Amino acid sequence: MDDFVRNKLTEWGLSEYIETFKDEGIDEESFYCLDFQDIANLIPKVGRRAIFKKRLMLLKGEDNTTYHQESIDSPPQFQREKEEAAESDQVLPSTSGTKDKGKRKLDLQGESSKWPSPPSKRQRTSGLGLYTEEIILSDVKSIMRFVQQRLPNQDSNINRFLRNKISDLETDKRVLVGVFGKTGAGKSSLINAVIGEKNLLPSGSISACTSVMIKVEANMKSPKYEADIEFITKEEWKDELWSLLNFLGDNADQGNDQDEEEDYRDIDEKLSAVYGEEWRSKSAEDLMDNKYFKEIPEFLQSKRKILTCESAKELSAKCVKYTKNDSKDGDGKDRKRWYWPLVKCVTVRVPKNRLLQHVTIVDLPGTGDRNKSRDEMWKSVVESCSTVWIVTELNRAAAEKETWEILKSASSIMGNGGECQQIHFICTKSDNIEDSDDSSAAGVRALIFKKNMKAKEEVNKEFKKLNKVKKHFGDDCFKVFTVSSKEFFKKRHLEPDETEIPKLQEFLQNLNDCHSETFNYVSGAYGILSLIQGARHTEVAGKKNEVCTELNENKRRECYEVQKSMNDTEIAFRKYLSKGVENSKKTCQEKLESNLNPKGVSGRGFHRILKCVVRNHGTYKPKNKKQINLNETLASCLTDSIDEEFRKTFPNERKCKPFNGVINKFSLDTKSLIERFTDVKLQLIFLKTEEIKMKTKLNKEIRDRKKKIYNSLTERIEKSMKECYEKAAGFKGEDTLKNMKETIMKHVLSSKDIMFEQAKEEMLSRLRDLMDYILKTLEETMQKSIELSLKTDDYPLPDFEAELEEVQKYYNDLKKRQEEETPQICFALLGEAADA
Repeated sequence: MDDFVRNKLTEWGLSEYIETFKDEGIDEESFYCLDFQDIANLIPKVGRRAIFKKRLMLLKGEDNTTYHQESIDSPPQFQREKEEAAESDQVLPSTSGTKDKGKRKLDLQGESSKWPSPPSKRQRTSGLGLYTEEIILSDVKSIMRFVQQRLPNQDSNINRFLRNKISDLETDKRVLVGVFGKTGAGKSSLINAVIGEKNLLPSGSISACTSVMIKVEANMKSPKYEADIEFITKEEWKDELWSLLNFLGDNADQGNDQDEEEDYRDIDEKLSAVYGEEWRSKSAEDLMDNKYFKEIPEFLQSKRKILTCESAKELSAKCVKYTKNDSKDGDGKDRKRWYWPLVKCVTVRVPKNRLLQHVTIVDLPGTGDRNKSRDEMWKSVVESCSTVWIVTELNRAAAEKETWEILKSASSIMGNGGECQQIHFICTKSDNIEDSDDSSAAGVRALIFKKNMKAKEEVNKEFKKLNKVKKHFGDDCFKVFTVSSKEFFKKRHLEPDETEIPKLQEFLQNLNDCHSETFNYVSGAYGILSLIQGARHTEVAGKKNEVCTELNENKRRECYEVQKSMNDTEIAFRKYLSKGVENSKKTCQEKLESNLNPKGVSGRGFHRILKCVVRNHGTYKPKNKKQINLNETLASCLTDSIDEEFRKTFPNERKCKPFNGVINKFSLDTKSLIERFTDVKLQLIFLKTEEIKMKTKLNKEIRDRKKKIYNSLTERIEKSMKECYEKAAGFKGEDTLKNMKETIMKHVLSSKDIMFEQAKEEMLSRLRDLMDYILKTLEETMQKSIELSLKTDDYPLPDFEAELEEVQKYYNDLKKRQEEETPQICFALLGEAADA
């Protein structure tokens, strides 16, 4: 035992426990690590234990805020040197339980006049306001571990039910922010500036690789910088090698078509990165020799490679060979190997970065990938992004075709096929001023602001023209930012807040604050403890039966309303899809003709493209060109017919609810029952928390399943076309192009009467499956909860009155914070928690 522990116990009026702490070997380090059960063992009396816990948590809170304040006392570029020496890290101050006139000021630039007020002035001082959410969550988790350990070991329904409910409390999901943009647009510099890590993602002289997906998130478990590198499998690389070498062989004597030259350069770049010049004289089998992968044994073993470093700069240098490409790095034996063609994804973890605590920023390739594994991962990530940042240079923001093409091609995946709620169009390098007649500081600033305003107007005007994109996103989902990462750090012409980087930081911080892990966990724990305490009272059996009768009637009535609303949705879907089927039959030949006979493409060049299309089941991504997808083309009338109704039924905006909000309106009316049946109040509190938890779970399941429902149209078309593609891929020699075109067209015309009808029925079938799942979940979950809470035979359970009281305080405090301080964005992003 050291003086620190002795002094704290004396200061807190708990000196009678000094000997106990000494006997258990509690020093300063272990003092901070004490959990609920440890404290219960050391201090058996509830009253004294409560005093100790409150004092300890206040102490932790003070240390936490002191740590945060120290970490923001200098700008990022100087702060990092200090932090590396201290094994600390740059973080933003926690904003849980704080208010700053309704708006948080986020500023990483180091100007003392713009720093947030000291925590002591910003934090609420009443109730539990000094406790950060991390402390609350940690304490409640500790309490629930203690509860689980004290539950009897007997195998009973109520015991199994309680243990399962406690285990189910452990849920968490990260919010994804996807970042799109062409090479050189400034994505890496933007991400570095926003998260306050100037040297994390490399940019500048080394060429970017457009294939590798990079995720950036917080490392909350270690003070180290980490990179988790996931490779494609050996089998996938072998298949890709075979495909690439065959492509080169098939087109060796075809002449110099421009598209062909671009594809050849792409293949040359990819193979030369891994093999240097050796690939030119080797077979696919030879190139799979283990000697080429000695530096990356993880690839051969189908394992991930983990890099750990002390600084962002060191990690960035180590990651370069897996994420970037440089063709000017030497020749022969001195040439470096670049392994990006073998990499599926790199996850970079930044120590204790508060902006990334519950948020992952994903640097995405523009429009998928030729490699099937990378393409599938790209699609799954894009459809999971809650927000997308489209990054382009300000000088050509409205006119940059490639950038707008990224938005148009990915809109259906992000919208009805995904869960994206907001699109941020970010114009970078806003400080690039080359035509200024006034070189004074004021003149340069004025010109920058003028160009920024003009760019925002032009970009908004351009977005309003995108009718197909706006089927998935309204005007209120689209925002334009004009940023300068360079000015954010150097402050030559602009103040940091004028670069609009702080606006993006504030957005990320709001996403973190909206994260409902703590409230959901505490709410669930409160319900479980209420059930346990309620189940200990056995003298109200008659009233329990009366309450059960009313609850079951309420459940039956509410389930009927849910079913009725969902049935109306199915009728509407069938109506619109039927129109889509008829339109598909009428227009499929014309749509297919435009794809099979594109303007401005030579026969020789299109022969090569169409061969790749049929080999890849109807899709192909040419180098620097729009992706070709015959399946999407054929399904377009069906998707167009259902888009509006689909978005209304499954809105991505969380303030709007699926199926016209009928699921969120579902209620057992426990509030009015509590007023009438006070003897079973605790059981009814449990049922209310179960109801909230069930609706949150259903909304998440609906969000996942609706993506599959929407994609089912294109997937069913692809399945119907599979035989046709395989036949077309088999043609060789003279008239191959003609035979491929005729085979595809003939198949579509002969099967159109059933193919589009089958796609319609596939979507309706998946919709019905979801409807059945929703009703079954509502019925069975609530029925089981009612029976276990009100109809269980007498069963001895431990007394957790003190634990219930403590968790209830946390619950009430978090709920009050949510009502008072939740930014408006939270109600859009996390409607389920806001409704709680």
